[in-house]
Amino acid sequence: ILLFSISACKNKPNALGKEHTRGLHDTIGFAQYAWQMDTIYKRLNIEDTPNELHWKAAICPHDDYKYAGALYYKSLEGINAKTILMIGVAHKAKNFELQDKIIFGDFTRWKSPYGILPVSGLNKEILENMPEDSYLIHDDMQALEHSLEAIVPFLHKKNPDVEIIPVLVPYINYSDLDRISTDLAKAVHEVMRAHNLAYGKDLAIVISNDAVHYGDTDWGGKNMAPYGVDSLGTARARAHDKMLIDKYLTGTLDMHKIQSFLFDTTYEDNYKEYKWVWCGRYSVPFGLATANKLNLLNNKLSLWGTELAYSSSIDHKPFDVEDIRMGTTAIATQNHWVAYVSIKYE
Repeated sequence: ILLFSISACKNKPNALGKEHTRGLHDTIGFAQYAWQMDTIYKRLNIEDTPNELHWKAAICPHDDYKYAGALYYKSLEGINAKTILMIGVAHKAKNFELQDKIIFGDFTRWKSPYGILPVSGLNKEILENMPEDSYLIHDDMQALEHSLEAIVPFLHKKNPDVEIIPVLVPYINYSDLDRISTDLAKAVHEVMRAHNLAYGKDLAIVISNDAVHYGDTDWGGKNMAPYGVDSLGTARARAHDKMLIDKYLTGTLDMHKIQSFLFDTTYEDNYKEYKWVWCGRYSVPFGLATANKLNLLNNKLSLWGTELAYSSSIDHKPFDVEDIRMGTTAIATQNHWVAYVSIKYE
Protein backbone atom coordinates (compact mmCIF):
# COMPACT_ATOMS: atom_id res chain seq x y z
CA ILE A 1 0.00 0.00 0.00
CA LEU A 2 2.87 2.36 0.81
CA LEU A 3 4.49 1.74 -2.58
CA PHE A 4 1.17 2.39 -4.33
CA SER A 5 0.75 5.66 -2.49
CA ILE A 6 4.24 6.82 -3.40
CA SER A 7 3.82 6.01 -7.09
CA ALA A 8 0.33 7.43 -7.36
CA CYS A 9 0.71 10.72 -5.54
CA LYS A 10 3.66 13.10 -5.62
CA ASN A 11 4.61 16.71 -6.25
CA LYS A 12 7.53 16.36 -8.66
CA PRO A 13 6.89 15.70 -12.38
CA ASN A 14 8.63 12.92 -14.28
CA ALA A 15 12.23 14.01 -14.66
CA LEU A 16 13.33 11.06 -16.80
CA GLY A 17 11.75 12.29 -20.02
CA LYS A 18 10.10 8.93 -20.72
CA GLU A 19 6.87 8.73 -22.73
CA HIS A 20 3.92 7.91 -20.50
CA THR A 21 0.58 7.46 -22.27
CA ARG A 22 -2.86 7.73 -20.70
CA GLY A 23 -5.17 5.15 -22.27
CA LEU A 24 -8.94 5.21 -22.68
CA HIS A 25 -11.18 4.59 -19.68
CA ASP A 26 -14.75 4.78 -21.02
CA THR A 27 -15.26 3.10 -24.39
CA ILE A 28 -19.04 2.80 -24.03
CA GLY A 29 -20.32 6.34 -23.64
CA PHE A 30 -17.43 7.86 -25.59
CA ALA A 31 -15.76 6.99 -28.89
CA GLN A 32 -12.57 4.96 -29.11
CA TYR A 33 -12.25 4.87 -32.92
CA ALA A 34 -12.03 7.64 -35.52
CA TRP A 35 -14.81 6.07 -37.58
CA GLN A 36 -17.13 6.28 -34.56
CA MET A 37 -16.45 10.00 -34.19
CA ASP A 38 -16.90 10.57 -37.91
CA THR A 39 -20.24 8.76 -37.79
CA ILE A 40 -21.36 10.82 -34.78
CA TYR A 41 -20.60 14.04 -36.65
CA LYS A 42 -22.66 12.87 -39.60
CA ARG A 43 -25.61 11.83 -37.43
CA LEU A 44 -25.57 15.15 -35.61
CA ASN A 45 -25.22 17.05 -38.91
CA ILE A 46 -22.07 18.78 -37.68
CA GLU A 47 -20.09 20.55 -40.37
CA ASP A 48 -16.66 20.98 -38.86
CA THR A 49 -15.60 24.01 -40.89
CA PRO A 50 -12.71 26.25 -39.81
CA ASN A 51 -13.59 29.59 -38.23
CA GLU A 52 -11.77 32.65 -36.93
CA LEU A 53 -13.24 32.55 -33.42
CA HIS A 54 -10.90 32.77 -30.45
CA TRP A 55 -12.93 32.06 -27.33
CA LYS A 56 -10.81 32.25 -24.22
CA ALA A 57 -12.78 29.70 -22.22
CA ALA A 58 -15.81 27.44 -22.46
CA ILE A 59 -17.92 25.12 -20.33
CA CYS A 60 -18.55 21.76 -22.01
CA PRO A 61 -20.49 18.64 -20.91
CA HIS A 62 -18.96 15.21 -20.40
CA ASP A 63 -21.94 12.83 -20.44
CA ASP A 64 -22.48 9.98 -22.91
CA TYR A 65 -22.37 11.16 -26.52
CA LYS A 66 -25.79 9.62 -27.15
CA TYR A 67 -27.33 12.14 -24.76
CA ALA A 68 -25.03 15.17 -24.89
CA GLY A 69 -23.21 14.82 -28.20
CA ALA A 70 -24.68 17.89 -29.87
CA LEU A 71 -23.50 20.20 -27.10
CA TYR A 72 -19.86 19.12 -27.27
CA TYR A 73 -19.28 20.71 -30.66
CA LYS A 74 -21.36 23.75 -29.79
CA SER A 75 -19.29 24.27 -26.63
CA LEU A 76 -15.98 23.93 -28.47
CA GLU A 77 -16.75 25.63 -31.79
CA GLY A 78 -14.80 28.77 -30.93
CA ILE A 79 -11.96 27.02 -29.09
CA ASN A 80 -9.24 27.18 -31.74
CA ALA A 81 -6.08 27.56 -29.67
CA LYS A 82 -3.36 24.95 -30.08
CA THR A 83 -2.88 24.57 -26.31
CA ILE A 84 -5.90 23.78 -24.14
CA LEU A 85 -5.82 24.01 -20.36
CA MET A 86 -8.49 21.48 -19.43
CA ILE A 87 -10.18 21.80 -16.03
CA GLY A 88 -12.04 18.63 -15.10
CA VAL A 89 -14.02 16.97 -12.34
CA ALA A 90 -12.42 14.46 -9.96
CA HIS A 91 -15.36 12.07 -9.53
CA LYS A 92 -13.36 9.50 -7.54
CA ALA A 93 -11.49 11.99 -5.35
CA LYS A 94 -13.02 10.47 -2.21
CA ASN A 95 -11.45 7.09 -3.03
CA PHE A 96 -7.99 8.67 -2.94
CA GLU A 97 -8.76 11.13 -0.11
CA LEU A 98 -7.98 14.07 -2.39
CA GLN A 99 -9.11 17.56 -1.49
CA ASP A 100 -8.11 21.23 -1.47
CA LYS A 101 -5.38 20.85 -4.11
CA ILE A 102 -5.62 20.57 -7.88
CA ILE A 103 -4.52 17.37 -9.59
CA PHE A 104 -1.99 17.21 -12.42
CA GLY A 105 -0.69 14.04 -14.07
CA ASP A 106 2.68 12.68 -15.14
CA PHE A 107 1.38 11.55 -18.53
CA THR A 108 3.22 12.90 -21.56
CA ARG A 109 0.57 11.76 -24.06
CA TRP A 110 -3.14 10.89 -24.16
CA LYS A 111 -4.73 8.36 -26.44
CA SER A 112 -7.72 9.48 -28.51
CA PRO A 113 -9.79 8.02 -31.37
CA TYR A 114 -7.53 9.97 -33.74
CA GLY A 115 -4.29 8.60 -32.34
CA ILE A 116 -2.01 10.14 -29.75
CA LEU A 117 -2.02 13.76 -28.68
CA PRO A 118 0.68 15.29 -26.51
CA VAL A 119 0.42 16.82 -23.10
CA SER A 120 1.89 20.26 -23.72
CA GLY A 121 5.43 20.94 -22.61
CA LEU A 122 3.94 24.01 -20.95
CA ASN A 123 2.49 21.64 -18.33
CA LYS A 124 5.93 21.21 -16.75
CA GLU A 125 6.68 24.93 -16.97
CA ILE A 126 3.42 25.79 -15.24
CA LEU A 127 4.23 23.37 -12.41
CA GLU A 128 7.64 24.99 -12.01
CA ASN A 129 5.84 28.30 -11.43
CA MET A 130 3.27 26.86 -8.98
CA PRO A 131 3.67 26.67 -5.18
CA GLU A 132 4.06 23.01 -4.24
CA ASP A 133 1.27 23.20 -1.68
CA SER A 134 -1.24 24.02 -4.44
CA TYR A 135 -1.15 20.78 -6.41
CA LEU A 136 -0.48 17.04 -6.51
CA ILE A 137 0.63 14.78 -9.35
CA HIS A 138 -1.69 11.77 -9.25
CA ASP A 139 -1.74 9.51 -12.32
CA ASP A 140 -4.26 7.04 -10.91
CA MET A 141 -6.83 9.80 -10.43
CA GLN A 142 -6.26 11.15 -13.93
CA ALA A 143 -6.38 7.66 -15.46
CA LEU A 144 -9.77 6.85 -13.88
CA GLU A 145 -11.41 10.21 -14.56
CA HIS A 146 -13.71 10.50 -17.59
CA SER A 147 -14.63 14.19 -17.54
CA LEU A 148 -11.70 15.28 -19.73
CA GLU A 149 -11.47 12.07 -21.75
CA ALA A 150 -14.96 12.83 -23.07
CA ILE A 151 -13.88 16.17 -24.54
CA VAL A 152 -10.50 15.19 -25.98
CA PRO A 153 -11.84 13.48 -29.16
CA PHE A 154 -13.74 16.63 -30.18
CA LEU A 155 -10.67 18.80 -29.62
CA HIS A 156 -8.44 16.34 -31.49
CA LYS A 157 -10.81 16.05 -34.45
CA LYS A 158 -11.05 19.84 -34.61
CA ASN A 159 -7.29 20.33 -34.49
CA PRO A 160 -4.91 17.39 -35.13
CA ASP A 161 -2.06 19.45 -33.62
CA VAL A 162 -3.82 20.23 -30.34
CA GLU A 163 -1.91 19.88 -27.07
CA ILE A 164 -3.51 19.65 -23.65
CA ILE A 165 -2.75 20.53 -20.04
CA PRO A 166 -5.12 18.32 -17.98
CA VAL A 167 -6.05 19.43 -14.45
CA LEU A 168 -8.66 17.92 -12.12
CA VAL A 169 -10.42 19.69 -9.26
CA PRO A 170 -11.50 17.56 -6.26
CA TYR A 171 -13.40 18.79 -3.20
CA ILE A 172 -12.13 22.31 -2.55
CA ASN A 173 -13.11 24.99 -0.06
CA TYR A 174 -13.56 28.56 -1.22
CA SER A 175 -10.42 29.91 0.45
CA ASP A 176 -8.21 27.35 -1.30
CA LEU A 177 -10.16 27.73 -4.54
CA ASP A 178 -9.44 31.46 -4.53
CA ARG A 179 -5.79 31.01 -3.58
CA ILE A 180 -4.95 28.17 -5.96
CA SER A 181 -6.80 29.68 -8.92
CA THR A 182 -4.65 32.78 -8.39
CA ASP A 183 -1.53 30.59 -8.28
CA LEU A 184 -2.51 28.81 -11.49
CA ALA A 185 -3.51 31.99 -13.33
CA LYS A 186 -0.19 33.62 -12.41
CA ALA A 187 1.78 30.54 -13.48
CA VAL A 188 -0.02 30.32 -16.81
CA HIS A 189 0.40 34.07 -17.32
CA GLU A 190 4.17 33.83 -16.76
CA VAL A 191 4.50 30.91 -19.17
CA MET A 192 2.38 32.64 -21.81
CA ARG A 193 4.47 35.79 -21.50
CA ALA A 194 7.71 33.80 -21.81
CA HIS A 195 6.48 32.18 -25.04
CA ASN A 196 4.64 35.25 -26.38
CA LEU A 197 1.30 33.41 -26.40
CA ALA A 198 -2.06 35.14 -26.81
CA TYR A 199 -5.04 34.17 -24.66
CA GLY A 200 -7.73 32.68 -26.86
CA LYS A 201 -5.59 32.51 -29.97
CA ASP A 202 -2.74 30.34 -28.64
CA LEU A 203 -4.06 29.06 -25.31
CA ALA A 204 -7.64 28.56 -24.16
CA ILE A 205 -9.39 26.97 -21.19
CA VAL A 206 -12.08 24.28 -21.37
CA ILE A 207 -14.04 23.47 -18.20
CA SER A 208 -15.79 20.11 -17.95
CA ASN A 209 -19.21 19.95 -16.28
CA ASP A 210 -22.57 18.24 -16.32
CA ALA A 211 -25.37 20.28 -14.76
CA VAL A 212 -28.08 18.97 -12.44
CA HIS A 213 -28.28 15.22 -11.77
CA TYR A 214 -31.94 14.67 -11.02
CA GLY A 215 -34.40 11.96 -10.04
CA ASP A 216 -35.26 9.31 -7.47
CA THR A 217 -33.99 6.19 -9.24
CA ASP A 218 -30.50 4.71 -9.75
CA TRP A 219 -28.65 7.40 -7.83
CA GLY A 220 -26.99 5.05 -5.35
CA GLY A 221 -30.09 4.89 -3.17
CA LYS A 222 -30.38 8.67 -2.92
CA ASN A 223 -33.43 10.72 -3.78
CA MET A 224 -32.14 13.65 -5.79
CA ALA A 225 -35.53 15.06 -6.80
CA PRO A 226 -36.42 17.85 -4.34
CA TYR A 227 -39.10 19.15 -6.72
CA GLY A 228 -40.59 15.72 -7.49
CA VAL A 229 -40.36 13.62 -10.63
CA ASP A 230 -43.50 14.63 -12.50
CA SER A 231 -43.42 17.11 -15.38
CA LEU A 232 -43.82 20.05 -13.00
CA GLY A 233 -40.88 18.85 -10.91
CA THR A 234 -38.75 18.50 -14.03
CA ALA A 235 -39.66 22.03 -15.12
CA ARG A 236 -38.79 23.42 -11.69
CA ALA A 237 -35.44 21.61 -11.69
CA ARG A 238 -34.61 23.07 -15.10
CA ALA A 239 -35.63 26.51 -13.85
CA HIS A 240 -33.30 26.09 -10.86
CA ASP A 241 -30.44 25.28 -13.22
CA LYS A 242 -31.25 28.25 -15.42
CA MET A 243 -31.26 30.52 -12.36
CA LEU A 244 -27.72 29.43 -11.48
CA ILE A 245 -26.55 29.92 -15.06
CA ASP A 246 -28.15 33.33 -15.52
CA LYS A 247 -27.19 34.65 -12.09
CA TYR A 248 -23.62 33.41 -11.73
CA LEU A 249 -22.13 31.98 -14.94
CA THR A 250 -23.06 34.48 -17.64
CA GLY A 251 -22.42 38.17 -18.12
CA THR A 252 -19.40 39.79 -16.50
CA LEU A 253 -17.45 37.37 -14.30
CA ASP A 254 -16.24 38.29 -10.82
CA MET A 255 -15.27 36.43 -7.67
CA HIS A 256 -18.50 37.32 -5.88
CA LYS A 257 -20.53 35.50 -8.55
CA ILE A 258 -18.10 32.59 -8.55
CA GLN A 259 -18.21 32.28 -4.75
CA SER A 260 -22.00 32.53 -4.77
CA PHE A 261 -22.23 29.70 -7.29
CA LEU A 262 -20.09 27.49 -5.05
CA PHE A 263 -22.24 28.31 -2.01
CA ASP A 264 -25.47 27.72 -3.93
CA THR A 265 -24.31 24.23 -5.00
CA THR A 266 -22.47 23.22 -1.79
CA TYR A 267 -22.85 24.05 1.89
CA GLU A 268 -20.64 26.86 3.12
CA ASP A 269 -19.98 25.06 6.42
CA ASN A 270 -19.53 21.64 4.76
CA TYR A 271 -18.28 22.12 1.23
CA LYS A 272 -18.13 18.37 0.52
CA GLU A 273 -21.92 18.13 0.67
CA TYR A 274 -23.95 19.39 -2.25
CA LYS A 275 -27.06 21.53 -2.13
CA TRP A 276 -27.68 21.20 -5.86
CA VAL A 277 -26.05 18.34 -7.71
CA TRP A 278 -23.78 19.61 -10.45
CA CYS A 279 -20.75 17.36 -10.82
CA GLY A 280 -18.87 20.52 -11.81
CA ARG A 281 -19.63 22.24 -8.53
CA TYR A 282 -15.85 22.54 -7.98
CA SER A 283 -14.46 22.48 -11.54
CA VAL A 284 -16.76 25.28 -12.72
CA PRO A 285 -15.96 27.88 -10.04
CA PHE A 286 -12.28 26.95 -10.02
CA GLY A 287 -12.04 26.98 -13.81
CA LEU A 288 -13.88 30.29 -14.13
CA ALA A 289 -11.82 31.88 -11.37
CA THR A 290 -8.62 30.82 -13.15
CA ALA A 291 -9.87 31.90 -16.58
CA ASN A 292 -11.03 35.29 -15.34
CA LYS A 293 -7.91 36.00 -13.30
CA LEU A 294 -5.80 35.11 -16.33
CA ASN A 295 -7.73 37.59 -18.44
CA LEU A 296 -7.31 40.26 -15.77
CA LEU A 297 -3.56 39.62 -15.77
CA ASN A 298 -3.32 39.63 -19.56
CA ASN A 299 -5.87 42.26 -20.52
CA LYS A 300 -7.05 43.95 -17.29
CA LEU A 301 -10.62 43.02 -18.20
CA SER A 302 -13.13 40.49 -16.84
CA LEU A 303 -14.46 37.77 -19.10
CA TRP A 304 -18.01 37.87 -20.44
CA GLY A 305 -20.01 34.64 -20.47
CA THR A 306 -22.72 33.82 -23.01
CA GLU A 307 -24.96 30.77 -22.77
CA LEU A 308 -25.03 28.86 -26.06
CA ALA A 309 -27.34 25.97 -25.23
CA TYR A 310 -28.99 24.04 -22.41
CA SER A 311 -30.48 20.57 -22.68
CA SER A 312 -30.93 17.33 -20.76
CA SER A 313 -30.80 13.61 -21.38
CA ILE A 314 -34.62 13.48 -21.63
CA ASP A 315 -35.64 16.63 -23.50
CA HIS A 316 -34.74 15.38 -26.98
CA LYS A 317 -34.61 12.10 -28.88
CA PRO A 318 -31.13 10.58 -28.51
CA PHE A 319 -29.39 9.54 -31.70
CA ASP A 320 -28.42 5.92 -32.36
CA VAL A 321 -24.96 4.76 -31.29
CA GLU A 322 -25.54 1.09 -30.57
CA ASP A 323 -24.80 0.07 -34.16
CA ILE A 324 -21.35 1.68 -33.93
CA ARG A 325 -20.36 -0.32 -30.83
CA MET A 326 -21.21 2.39 -28.30
CA GLY A 327 -23.94 2.78 -25.72
CA THR A 328 -24.84 4.50 -22.47
CA THR A 329 -23.53 4.33 -18.93
CA ALA A 330 -26.81 5.34 -17.27
CA ILE A 331 -30.53 5.42 -17.93
CA ALA A 332 -32.40 8.53 -19.07
CA THR A 333 -35.96 8.73 -17.73
CA GLN A 334 -38.19 11.14 -15.85
CA ASN A 335 -36.81 9.49 -12.70
CA HIS A 336 -33.13 9.74 -13.67
CA TRP A 337 -31.75 12.47 -15.91
CA VAL A 338 -28.82 14.83 -16.30
CA ALA A 339 -28.69 18.34 -17.72
CA TYR A 340 -25.99 20.07 -19.77
CA VAL A 341 -25.03 23.66 -20.47
CA SER A 342 -22.74 25.15 -23.08
CA ILE A 343 -21.21 28.56 -22.27
CA LYS A 344 -18.51 30.58 -24.03
CA TYR A 345 -16.29 33.23 -22.46
CA GLU A 346 -14.72 36.10 -24.35
